[in-house]
Formats: sequence, C-alpha cells, structure tokens
Amino acid sequence: MSQLPEQSSRTSVPTSADVARAAGVSRATVSYVLNDNTSVRISDATRRRVREAASGLGYVPHAAARSLRAGHSRMVLLPAAHLPAAPLQQRFFTDLQSDLRRLDYTVVQYGSDGLEADEAVRAWAELRPVAVVAPSGVRLTPRGIALLTRSGAKAVITLGPQPVEGAHALVLDQRQVGGSAVCHLLARGRRRIGVVMPREAGLAPFSEPRLAGALDAAEASATGARVRPLPLRYDEASAGELAARWRTLGLDSVFAYDDEYAMLLMRALQDAGVEVPAEAAVVGAGDLMLGRLLRPRLSSVRMELATAQPPAEMIDRLVTNHCGAPERHDLLRATTVARESS
Repeated sequence: MSQLPEQSSRTSVPTSADVARAAGVSRATVSYVLNDNTSVRISDATRRRVREAASGLGYVPHAAARSLRAGHSRMVLLPAAHLPAAPLQQRFFTDLQSDLRRLDYTVVQYGSDGLEADEAVRAWAELRPVAVVAPSGVRLTPRGIALLTRSGAKAVITLGPQPVEGAHALVLDQRQVGGSAVCHLLARGRRRIGVVMPREAGLAPFSEPRLAGALDAAEASATGARVRPLPLRYDEASAGELAARWRTLGLDSVFAYDDEYAMLLMRALQDAGVEVPAEAAVVGAGDLMLGRLLRPRLSSVRMELATAQPPAEMIDRLVTNHCGAPERHDLLRATTVARESS
C-alpha cells in the first residue's frame, strides 16, 4: 500500500529570531524593517541585510500575531460576487487591491456561494476583518452590518448602485449611463428610443438602473420623447429577430446597454438592410477600442472613476476614523463620446 511521504517533525518554521541572528540585528530591528516602519532610523545597508536574511530563510511575517500585537487585524475582506467582467469594474478592483496592499492591508477575497445573507456575514465576521467592501450582487443588510461592526469591523462599505443603511457607500450610479446615452440621442433629434435589456442572468443590477436613467432623461427633456425596453439575448439569432422587426417598432434609435450588445445589434441591423444611423442611431457603453474599428464607428458612453481621493485611501481613512457617520461618495462619471453610429 502506498504511503504519503513522511514529513520531518524536525522541520521548523523560521521566526523573526532566526532572521535577527542571521542578519546580526535585534528582533525589534527585524520588525521595523519588515513592517516598513520608518519611525526608527535604520541604515539602508541594515535594511538590505535584514531583507536578504528573511528571503534566504523563507521567513514570512505572521499576520495573526501582528494583529494580536496591534489589537486589530489589517485584513480587508472583499466578498466575491458574480458580476460581468466590465473593464471599469475590473480596473477598480485591481487598483483597489494594489493600493490597499501598499497601505499595509491584507486583501482577502471570500466566496459566499450557497450561503444565505446572514450565513455569509457570519462567515466573514469569523475572520475578524478590519473592513469589508461588498460589491453589487452581494446581499448586505443593516442586521449584517451591525454583526460585522460588533465583530470588530471598523468600516463596512458597499460598492454598487444603491447604499445600504448603516454602511458607507461607494456608489457607481448606473443611472448616469442610461441618462447620458439618452441625452445624447435627444440632442441628435431622436425621440423614439429603444433601450436594450439583456436577458442574461446577473446583469439586472446594471441594466435596470440604466433603463431608469434613460426614462428619467427622456421625461426631464420635455420633448415628448419615449423610451421602450427591448429584451435581447447575447446571440445572433436574438439580434437578428429584433433587427428583422425594427421597422415595425416605430423607433429611431437605440441605447444598446453596452458596446458588446451594441456591436451585435448594429451588425444585425445592417444585415437586415436597416441603415445606421439614418434609420437607427446606435449608442453603446464602455467605449471599447473594438467599437471604434467598426464602420460606422460606434458612439459610446465612457465611464470613468471620479473621486478626489483614491478609494483605498478613503477606506483607510474610514478605518482610522471609524466613529463617524456613514458616508456616501459617488464614484462614476459618464459622458457620451459621439461617433458616426449616432
């Protein structure tokens, strides 16, 4: 019978004391160097010697022990959510994690599939994070926020279209996207506007606010413009069916949710003999490079993060000043880039 290789009980985990002996310095110096503490003056040569010794021994600081000494953790927990891989969201989370690490936080992503809202919150609380940043698609309730706070979280932050009572809110208001697209189409003289509503699961947190923004913009214009939702699957058959009946819909333009749906529908409209933009002005969202390579070039809503303070620094401030009232910060700026398709 085969056996697993026996691991030596004599193998020990390297400690800061081992690093101190190898570098010829005190354990305090090791701590100062490896924690990037600049309050104590240490020469560059000593810092380099400590880091080389730690690398040679394979020493890694013990995060839990450091948390015990400090009285709190440096863990920021990011609950995982099934969200579309939109470039803006990808860039936001990539930059956020990188910036938090530079601020000496440990970033942990936590999958909560199969857990009810309260079960998920209890699982997060067991890790004792100093902050939780919950994206859109992760259900967070006032009761859950209170549990996290009692468990030591100094900042609970939601990231999505709507704030949650008791939490700080970094708001990505998707209504701006639909509003910007419709305002652009209205300025071009369009008055009968379709809005694509993807049938794919998981997109409702984005598509529904975009539709709401489109409706608000049409109503505020006092032009008599009307907006009609257009359900669409992300496949050629669905796009072809919609394009085939375009002339029966009485529409003169369409905001197609994003650039991918816009490119899909525009190709189907052209295949059906519908002229773009003469019979159907088309606007997407996301400002993808591929949309600029189409003919006609695709008009698109460009989405940018607009904050006076980087989100990681904002989170650090909320953790440090954790007794303050919940804050709201609007992160999204949406502007339509006009090209030939509209």
